[in-house]
Amino acid sequence: MYLELRHMRSFIAISDTGSLARAAERLHLTQSALSHQIKALENYYGTPLFLRSTKPLKLTLAGRKLLELAHRVLPGVERVEGELRHIARGKSGRLHISIECHACFEWLLPVLDRYREQWPEIEVDIRLGVSFDPIPALQSGVVDLVISSDLVAGHDLVFEPLFAYQALLVLARNHALTNKDRAEAGDLADQTLITYPVERKRLDVFTRFLQPAGVEPALVRQVELTAIILQLVAGRRGVAVLPDWVVREPVQQRRLSVRALGASGMFGTLYAAVRSAERPAAYMEAFIQLARNASGAGNHAVV
Repeated sequence: MYLELRHMRSFIAISDTGSLARAAERLHLTQSALSHQIKALENYYGTPLFLRSTKPLKLTLAGRKLLELAHRVLPGVERVEGELRHIARGKSGRLHISIECHACFEWLLPVLDRYREQWPEIEVDIRLGVSFDPIPALQSGVVDLVISSDLVAGHDLVFEPLFAYQALLVLARNHALTNKDRAEAGDLADQTLITYPVERKRLDVFTRFLQPAGVEPALVRQVELTAIILQLVAGRRGVAVLPDWVVREPVQQRRLSVRALGASGMFGTLYAAVRSAERPAAYMEAFIQLARNASGAGNHAVV
């Protein structure tokens, strides 16, 4: 393709000014260079583009066709160039998030509300369809950030710690296990354990607490919503293991009790996994900082 953006800009300038000299001045070219550019186009297409005998210069039919094209193409090019500059400065972009931690919705949604207010040009979405295997989706570009408690080796990924948390056994206020200072794995052998509807290998209460001790709960009940889990526990329909930030408010309001799991407790860290190339972007840094500051995670009184 012979036609270039510079040719389109030249046609607009000549049409606006009606003069090669004034158009060349606008384009920061010499009149000779601009004249040579137009002559080369006429030779290539085999037709005159201007009526040079007129003042101001008039476009031929072929010239008008090129001018129409320039008016259609250049605004779109300039718009995209501006968007690319915004992306390069980290002022616009895409942030599609996948979540491995179901309880994370308790703090993530308010974070996203604040984030959208501060970064309205960022395309934000939560992608639930890949939450069971999010790391390959992150590596392939399907999502841009994964919230997870599992570190995965990969030279093309960065895992940014958001905050530490303690997993706690959640009990009704008058539950028999509240008489103990802490819960041991065997204490759950006769209990209904309420969990999120995910595979056991993705639940720390099984992989890190029950299975190493060879303990199986009397019954496992799966519930999607955290609020429903808390209601069921309060109604003595079972017990649950949840991050400390999830149960802080109901414990403070003395609606539920919690106990540490084992002598040392069960702790973890929540991470934001991103591709290394996108980590320096300002909009990515802003989200990570908001997530760190908004979790409210911290030590939890066991009552």
